Formats: sequence, structure tokens, C-alpha cells
Amino acid sequence: MRWLVGGAAFAAAALALALLLRTASRLPHDRPGPRSLHVRPVPRVGGLAIWAGVLVAAGIGPPAVPLPLAWAGALVAVALISALDDWRGVRPVVRLAVQALAAVVVTVAILQPDAAGASPGRALLAVGAASVAVAWAANLYNFMDGSDGVAAAMTVCGFGACAVAEIVAGGPGTLPLAVAAATLPFLAANAPPARIFMGDVGAVPLGFLAAAIGLAGWQAAHWPGWFPVLAFLPFIADATTTLVRRLWRRERVWEAHRSHYYQRLHQLGAGHRGTFFVYGALALATGGSAVATLFTVPAAGWGVLAAWIGLFAAFFAAIDYHWSRRTTDSR
Repeated sequence: MRWLVGGAAFAAAALALALLLRTASRLPHDRPGPRSLHVRPVPRVGGLAIWAGVLVAAGIGPPAVPLPLAWAGALVAVALISALDDWRGVRPVVRLAVQALAAVVVTVAILQPDAAGASPGRALLAVGAASVAVAWAANLYNFMDGSDGVAAAMTVCGFGACAVAEIVAGGPGTLPLAVAAATLPFLAANAPPARIFMGDVGAVPLGFLAAAIGLAGWQAAHWPGWFPVLAFLPFIADATTTLVRRLWRRERVWEAHRSHYYQRLHQLGAGHRGTFFVYGALALATGGSAVATLFTVPAAGWGVLAAWIGLFAAFFAAIDYHWSRRTTDSR
């Protein structure tokens, strides 16, 4: 059944992607601007192909890709508001309100605070913290989708790691497997030089679903809390560190910018191709080490995560150093 799910997701996504590319002139386009990394207009809503693949895989037959009703409703709401933003633009406060409500719905469905026996205060705190994490994941995925192939590579590696871990733990694993398989055709079209972008309709729901799967897997004891963080660490580390840095400098964090570490790496000379290989390698390494640690020395998981965080801190510090030298030299 799992091979059928993966194959169906891949084939349906490939077909949908071919249709999108054939009608590219009718799709909304990302236009080059002072805060973008590309130099020509590129169609963006390629994420629709990924969701087409997941939808077809889910329709093979229950429970091929189990998706609880609350999850489905929340994910559809996030995808619809994101698609509308791709086509017509949506006020940030409206997008955030929909994402926040969807995050609360899916978090309550996963944690089931009433059934957990926790006090009302602790249950409310747990739901609140988890909801913030889910909403942040949706946005950080979108923030990191700015260089050819980077978000697609993270999706294949991160969701692929979750699929392997869930299957070995005795769960179905078909939902993350379907997402990873459906992203493979898109990766081929999105790798440098990109012919189509994921768009908000791809990136935002993917981040949302990554957090939901991570939280649900922890709740079901498929993995400890460090596992999904390590599996998606390249995106979590870059986006979170950038946000903290911008808050510290009292910058307007709601405005578009080019100060993420992957963006600075690109501007320092790596370009789309170099940035894709660096972040793709990091995604493969963190996802692979998450799976390897989980099935060999799970007790060392938090230590492995801490070691990776240290490596990312050194990596970001090196980018900051070369960026400051470039800024100084240009004066």
C-alpha cells in the first residue's frame, strides 16, 4: 500500500505540474524586486501540484493517507487563504488570523487537552504554545522559500525522515510519504534555474503540516520532541535566528527583506545553485542524522540536536563575518 501511495502521489503531482507549466503564462508571477533573489518573472503556484499529488494519494482508499477531519479543514483553510494571496493579495492580519485559528484547531485535535487529564491552566498553556509553534512553522517555511530548490529539498528530506520514522515506529507513515513523493516532480522543476515557484499555496501549508505531523508523532510516541526539530532544523534555525536578530535591531519584521542567512549566502556569491546545494546538503544531513539517532541512540537525541545547533551557529557566524566584511569594503 505504501508503494502505491508514493507512486500515486508522484504521478499525480507530475501530471499537475506539467499542466501548470503548459499554462504558465496564465499563472500569477513573482516579479523581480529589490528584496527578491531572481532576475526574471517566474510563475508561482507550483505548490498546487504537490497538493494534487497528496489529494490523489489520499483518495486511493481508506485509510491510505489518514487525515483527521480537523486537520483537513485547517489545512484547506490555510491553503485557500494562501492561494488567494498568491493570486490577488491578502492583508497580513487576515492571513495571520486564519493561520492562528487553524493552528488552534489542529493543536486541540492532536493534544486533546480534556482527555489528557491536565489542569485547565496547563492545558491552555500547552495548546497556546503548540499553536504558536504551528503558526510559526507555516510562516518560517514561507520565509525560507526564496531561492531555487531550497524549500523543495527541505520538504523531500524533512517529510521523508518523518515517513521513515513513523513507519518503523508502527504507524502508517503514508501522509509524510505522500508529501515527499509529491514534491519530487516539483523539485525537478524548481531546482536552479527554477521554471516555477512553490508560492504561498505550497510553502505555508507545508510548514503548517510539518509542524502538525511533528506534534502528532510526538503525541503518539512515534518520536521524542527533538526529532521533528532536527529533521527540519535548517529552516527552523535560519528563520528563527533571523527573526530574533531583526527584533533585536528593532527592524520592521513584517516587511520583506533579504537578510535570511540563505539569502546572504546567495548574495555573497553562492547564487541559486550554490545555495541549493548547501541547504540541500544540510537538509539531507539533519534529516538523516535524526533518523539514524532515533533508531540507534535515541537517548542522545537532545545532545545531537544541540551539536547541530552549534554547527549552525558557527555557519551563521561565518556568513555574518563575510557579510560585514563585504559591507565594510563597499563603503
